[in-house]
Amino acid sequence: MTQELHGMRVAILATDGVERVELDLPRGALQGAGAKTEIISLRPGEIQARQFDLNGAGTFPVDRLVTDASVGDYHALLLPGGTMNPDQLRMDRDAVRFVKDFMASGKPVASICHGPWTLVEADAVRGRRLTSWPSIRTDLRNAGAEVVTDQEVVVDGQLITSRGPADLPAFCAAIVEQFARAHHPMPG
Repeated sequence: MTQELHGMRVAILATDGVERVELDLPRGALQGAGAKTEIISLRPGEIQARQFDLNGAGTFPVDRLVTDASVGDYHALLLPGGTMNPDQLRMDRDAVRFVKDFMASGKPVASICHGPWTLVEADAVRGRRLTSWPSIRTDLRNAGAEVVTDQEVVVDGQLITSRGPADLPAFCAAIVEQFARAHHPMPG
């Protein structure tokens, strides 16, 4: 186990309907590299995970509410997918503000599958290169993004994106690498 992310705090913004594997695998890669992760959500308690959007896949405990979270508390942000998860997040003013503030901070933001929907709502994709699940690519283009369809991972400055679960090995490696480049430990 490496410790290249030791002392790093990563916010994972998610709610009910999150695709389990898109939260579990990146979180495991980040924790394996020494990062501390926190699930930030809309309501206290637990969020319901899904598998392939259709099947229940257990729950995740919520560490903090988005209304109580500050960009200054974290070094990086992870936006997992699942169709229902970002669709709910993009309708929540506080979640959109958190994402918008994170993008404005210049800190790294990683998003996979349907996760970029929240970036669209935060007006954070204009002029950026990224990829996503095929069904939201028109939304990304309409919001001013340059969409890449033939790469597992696209890195554009602070933004790291992938298409879906099949890209998770490459996505996990890329987020650890990119987050490590931007890492400056916080006390505590």
